[in-house]
Amino acid sequence: MYIAYGSPLYPEFGSTNLHLDMSDAVNVIVYVGVPQDGNRNDHYEEGLKAVDEAGCDLATKQRVRQEGVVVGALWHIYHPRDADKIRDFLNKVALEKGTKLEAHNDPIHDQSVYLECNLRKRLFEEYGVVGYAYPQCQGDTVFIPAGAPHQVRNIHNCIKVAEDFVSPENLEWCSYITEEFRHLTDFHTNHEDKLQIKNIIYHAVKECVAVLEKYEHKTSD
Repeated sequence: MYIAYGSPLYPEFGSTNLHLDMSDAVNVIVYVGVPQDGNRNDHYEEGLKAVDEAGCDLATKQRVRQEGVVVGALWHIYHPRDADKIRDFLNKVALEKGTKLEAHNDPIHDQSVYLECNLRKRLFEEYGVVGYAYPQCQGDTVFIPAGAPHQVRNIHNCIKVAEDFVSPENLEWCSYITEEFRHLTDFHTNHEDKLQIKNIIYHAVKECVAVLEKYEHKTSD
């Protein structure tokens, strides 16, 4: 469960910086709260402005303007195949700022960057990479595929519930990201193989074989 404040007035900061996970995930927002100690209309307008600048489609922009709909969080999700291009871009930006690149650092796994509007624009213009922008309102559910770089900015105060899972369709990405994490330093938070994807596959196959053997035994009787 995630409980976090929103930041409608600070578009350059994210609630969760760009990163990726080794498994699929589902995230549902169960509560959106607008602060009572300020101008509620200003908060609403900033939320709509964030959606307009995020690259959302017309239908989405119209939906968040319906009566009673309040944007809780803004997601940007990229295809797993674009992860290396994004890394190259972020390293390029870091060098422009005079930052020294360490051998085992990874700009995505380190979760050190939030791609604000100007960076997203440069990423598209220089690398042809565009993400999927999703405004998440109360009751909305977002699915994040394994290996997909993504970031979140809470527009208003949010309570969310998330669950990781492994889908057969993304086993390849789960394995790939697991191996990728192994190259991080021993002190990195993502270095440990917490998913144990090989064990998951082993026990899943073992269960399938047991079911088939049981079925074969019944039919032979």
